Amino acid sequence: MSMLSMDEALARLLAGARPVPEVETVDTLEAVGRVLAADQVSGIDVPPLDNTSMDGYAVRCADVPTPGTRLEVGQRIPAGSVGQPLAPSGAARIFTGAPLPPGADAVVMQELCVAEGGAVVINHVPRPGEWIRRTGEDIRAGATILAAGTRLRPQEAGLAASVGVARLPVFRRLRVALFFTGDELVMPGQPLPDGAIYNSNRFVLRGLAEQLGCRVTDFGIVSDSLDATREVLRQAAAGHDLVVTCGGVSVGEEDHVRPAVQAEGSLELWKVAIKPGKPLAFGRVGAAAFIGLPGNPVASFVTFLLMVRPFILRAQGAARVLPRAQMLRADFDWPRPDARREFLRVRLNDDGGVEAYPNQSSAVLTSTAWADGLVDNPPGQAVRRGDLVRFLPFSELLY
Repeated sequence: MSMLSMDEALARLLAGARPVPEVETVDTLEAVGRVLAADQVSGIDVPPLDNTSMDGYAVRCADVPTPGTRLEVGQRIPAGSVGQPLAPSGAARIFTGAPLPPGADAVVMQELCVAEGGAVVINHVPRPGEWIRRTGEDIRAGATILAAGTRLRPQEAGLAASVGVARLPVFRRLRVALFFTGDELVMPGQPLPDGAIYNSNRFVLRGLAEQLGCRVTDFGIVSDSLDATREVLRQAAAGHDLVVTCGGVSVGEEDHVRPAVQAEGSLELWKVAIKPGKPLAFGRVGAAAFIGLPGNPVASFVTFLLMVRPFILRAQGAARVLPRAQMLRADFDWPRPDARREFLRVRLNDDGGVEAYPNQSSAVLTSTAWADGLVDNPPGQAVRRGDLVRFLPFSELLY
């Protein structure tokens, strides 16, 4: 198979992402992180009545022609209660969020008033509508407040709650199987034999998948043999929407994932022109999609963010799956670019630019914890200090 550009490979992955058909209804309190399956329409105006945005006194503007006007205070209206019509030449003590009493057309903030027993001196000439939030100013009844395909953040859940929606229809979570190949891998807490390494990829990839709302089945570490890889691959494909593997997709004698996928299913692409992360595979095993990631820790991290994350979001029914980039100033030099599209680990500085981690090796996991995001550098393009570069913040890639 020929090496594809990242855009070509991503287009194939997204074309192969089959959105889950099942929809479930969950409490709005439990909906954060899920993808909305149907538009949500408000049944009410928000706010439902004209109300005050300030503690103070509700008045008629006509009753306050000059500063120093004295009015009798006829009622007190806290939030959650409804007042009586405003008496002629009277005022109502009112608190933030409380509905405006009939007859009032302005609120004077308490800092501009002086209470005198049962009266108040108004030291400000109000304008009609001052400090009043109008009915439906935020949301009108019948308005669509959330569109299908929205990934629900806390603010979207709050918006649904603000119109009284207690339960929301969401697509079911994607079922993802993970496994990791390599006889050299051991888990933290175990002795580290000569030639072995701790399996950091398991913690990174499982955490990323769970952070995207997936239901993850972790099959752990698989030994470097074709039979063992095929057996776990069959198990992983059963009952899962997506199988993600890490390691074993290159061309070495101990790289068994690629031939295992070809034996158990089909391979649609292999090798993408990006750095880090060239040996990336995509195919199908039974009803499950398959994505094989390289074993180097930075390569697996970057390819998950750039390729697996959009696939998962598309399969979960999300409308927006690609990250938004920012053009920022490079405060580093990159004089020897690669022929492949590169993703450099960088950190924001206090001057509004980005600095590159000194060691961009695909084995240096420290760089991912140090960085705030990636610079998406085109093939063969050198970077000089002061150039504008395309910055992908982790805030766009990790959620």
